[in-house]
Amino acid sequence: MALANRYLTLQRDVHSGEVLARGGDPEAHSILQRTGFVPVVRVHESYHRLPTGLDEAEEVRLATRAVARLRAVQYHVACDTAFETDLREAHYLPLGASVAHQAELIRQATTTEEAADALTELTASHDGVLAALDEILTATAEFHLGLGGPADIATAARLRHLAEGHLDAIRADLAAVRADLADRHEPHPQRSVCSAEVGPAEHEVSVVCSCPPPPRTTTPSPPPALTALTGRRR
Repeated sequence: MALANRYLTLQRDVHSGEVLARGGDPEAHSILQRTGFVPVVRVHESYHRLPTGLDEAEEVRLATRAVARLRAVQYHVACDTAFETDLREAHYLPLGASVAHQAELIRQATTTEEAADALTELTASHDGVLAALDEILTATAEFHLGLGGPADIATAARLRHLAEGHLDAIRADLAAVRADLADRHEPHPQRSVCSAEVGPAEHEVSVVCSCPPPPRTTTPSPPPALTALTGRRR
């Protein structure tokens, strides 16, 4: 990762008086958002700002906490004196990391069954990730309906449309893909599996398998010859 992406500024803008954070990579942006900052994306720049309507004491508290969180994971933060702190907040993996782990399991899957198992966490009808996302959209729509304003009612309608239209389509398609993979019972032709078998004439077994790691490229390659796997450790 470029060194520049580990550098941020967190300062009060001299013209607008807003507390703005600039720079960083997606992880830093996630930390800022979890500390209360709002992303701003414009044609020629992007940055984060604190929500409007906060008093100065709350702005200082949130900005100082952001500095503590960012520096705890080795970001260099140039900030106003008012936001300086020696505190370092412990960093815990967010909920999204658990969901992203399913993608890593799919990347490592060597059979259709393994890929289907990973997709099950998304498509399970009662407590899968997509079912939970449906609940979140519904709850947020109900919250906006309770606010009562015309714009709030329109937002609620848009959220319901996302849940009933786009999300339902994604869930149905992924469920069909998962069912197809579960029925195929096939090894992935480009991802070999070490059998760890030892031939009868071998007297010493290596503690560490000498198999090279599976390729991470998408370039097609022929499957390894079965004769090369017979009767010996790969």
